Amino acid sequence: MADAKPDPAALNFEDALKELESIVTKLEGGQASLEESISLYERGEKLKQRCETLLKDAEMRIEKITLSADGSPKGTEPLDVDR
Repeated sequence: MADAKPDPAALNFEDALKELESIVTKLEGGQASLEESISLYERGEKLKQRCETLLKDAEMRIEKITLSADGSPKGTEPLDVDR
């Protein structure tokens, strides 16, 4: 029986990325059968989506410092104000 893997939605970024890297290594090395490769690819897609979601969430929390005309900091605004 295959090892039970945690739901990608429950993983933090570092754990999801580590598992994704492991999957890529297996797929690139040809270390898996066709069926296992398909299963690994499907899990890899879920892990990739999880990493992208976590990165987007982190990006939205980042703020950039705004400067006044004299170059001194005047406050912050959301990173994606220009979009």
